[in-house]
Amino acid sequence: MYFSIIIPVYNRPDEVDELLESLVQQDFNQSYEIIIVEDGSTIKCDSIVEKYNEQLSIHYFFKANSGPGDSRNYGMQKVKGDYFIIFDSDCIIPNHYLSEVNAALSHNYTDCFGGPDKALDSFSDIQKAINFVMTSFLTTGGIRGGSEKIGKFQPRSFNMGISKRAFEASKGFGYIHPGEDPDLSIRLWKLGFQTQLIANAYVYHKRRIDWSKFYIQVNKFGKARPILNSWYPEYAKLTFFFPTLFMLGFIGSIVGLLFFSFYLPILLFIVYFVSLFISSWWDNKSLKIAFLSLIATFIQFYGYGFGFLKSFVFVQILKRKPESAIPELFFKK
Repeated sequence: MYFSIIIPVYNRPDEVDELLESLVQQDFNQSYEIIIVEDGSTIKCDSIVEKYNEQLSIHYFFKANSGPGDSRNYGMQKVKGDYFIIFDSDCIIPNHYLSEVNAALSHNYTDCFGGPDKALDSFSDIQKAINFVMTSFLTTGGIRGGSEKIGKFQPRSFNMGISKRAFEASKGFGYIHPGEDPDLSIRLWKLGFQTQLIANAYVYHKRRIDWSKFYIQVNKFGKARPILNSWYPEYAKLTFFFPTLFMLGFIGSIVGLLFFSFYLPILLFIVYFVSLFISSWWDNKSLKIAFLSLIATFIQFYGYGFGFLKSFVFVQILKRKPESAIPELFFKK
């Protein structure tokens, strides 16, 4: 296999610098290429790319802004490899990554794979707390953390691979964002392709977010899921409702306590948050990060849960067209 790495970027030259520096450190002893797709940035990374021209086989393209999915498709049309690996620009790649992917695909080939994400010690405390919440089995982050055990694995586009054959058959990513990666996974399954999780092919995902940006991100995740459920009802799961039910239950437990002196529901939520606090403390060895993890969890459930509820009402109950009901998720074709 000849790997072609595709990296869409929008106004993030510093992130690209870190990512490319990590690719220089790869222990992989076969040749591969890197494609940087600048998605209409006003702060370009072309000068950063030039720094690595002698160390890496790297190609730079600039195009009008059309979103990350379309930029990935653009990059996959420009490559010469037969297997494409996709990273977000805010990732740092461990030096064994390509070797792990090559070994896994040689042992058990699939036309699409995904890997989990982790946090580096150099990440901020908020980044570590968000990483914990996005990967913990106690929240909705089990898939990204690599703990998915039931059902088919849906790779996420911050750390994803797809064969040239599968890309050509599926036409790549759609124009919804976020949600373009599970949409692609499902379309690949329907075409007969297989996906897998390569647990050791993890990346360090910075996420480049504060609380406000984290809320916007998870709120959009929540809005995307009912749209995907309407497109592919056979792949809908009751667990997708969990954050919404969690938040409604939390609000109900407060009402029960204040107006009816009913303590049991709020005690159950306290037990849950204490368990989450202890788990984060154990994983991160930091009381501060454990506390921040509680904030991140509440933001995740609140943002995702009510984003899901809004989209579910508009798209699945009122039967409104997703592009007009939730226009912020769609780039123009």
